[in-house]
Amino acid sequence: MSELRVSQRTGPTGVARYAEIQRALEAAIFSGDWPPGARVPSEQELLKRYACSRMTVNKALSALAASGLIVRRRRSGSFVAKPEAEKNVLQIHDTEEEIRREGKSYRIKVLSRTERNATKHDAARLNMPLPTRVLAVKCVHFADEEPVVAEDRLINLDAVPSVTQVDFNVTSPGSWLLRKVPWSQAEHHIRAANANKDVAAQLKIIEGDACLVVERRTQYAGQAITHVTLSYPGNGYKLVARFSPSPT
Repeated sequence: MSELRVSQRTGPTGVARYAEIQRALEAAIFSGDWPPGARVPSEQELLKRYACSRMTVNKALSALAASGLIVRRRRSGSFVAKPEAEKNVLQIHDTEEEIRREGKSYRIKVLSRTERNATKHDAARLNMPLPTRVLAVKCVHFADEEPVVAEDRLINLDAVPSVTQVDFNVTSPGSWLLRKVPWSQAEHHIRAANANKDVAAQLKIIEGDACLVVERRTQYAGQAITHVTLSYPGNGYKLVARFSPSPT
């Protein structure tokens, strides 16, 4: 009996049992197996899967809920939390979805895709320490066969290992990440820049032409998920913000 009680408190690594279960559930979410909105197995299912007490399972789920990774609903169960983009001053847009919503045909062209050990520059972009593994992707988005966005993206493979199995010729990196991987913090940097030789060729503009450049880094609970640089032809886009004065 004493051995059973100990095994419920700690796993073979000496880590608290509830923490081991919490990490296992986090891994299922970060891998994309359980996308935002997906239902988490019930307490009863988890009790059987991990052969532990109800208190242990409840503690693991409570920890996930406290971190914002899941939402617990009475009588309905627990669900993977959805990003609340409407709370951000600048939303995270799905390029593919926006193009299709405008009634235009969409196509993506993957220029390069490389799994590698992160360089110092990669680590700085993701704001994370070395060593780590990343997936580096460069692609161009087309609307009615016209190039509209050049994308340069890094994805942290420690956080999202399942992304290595995704065919970006079928679904764009941004669309897949928004559907499959939760995030809790996003940071935008917006600037004007002159197109370098590579970006000019990708967007079919003249080298040195003005571009609108959006750099975005997303994280979950302090862990880097992705960093992307999106370059748009400067003559085709503008930023719009609507606001009202605060009541006096």
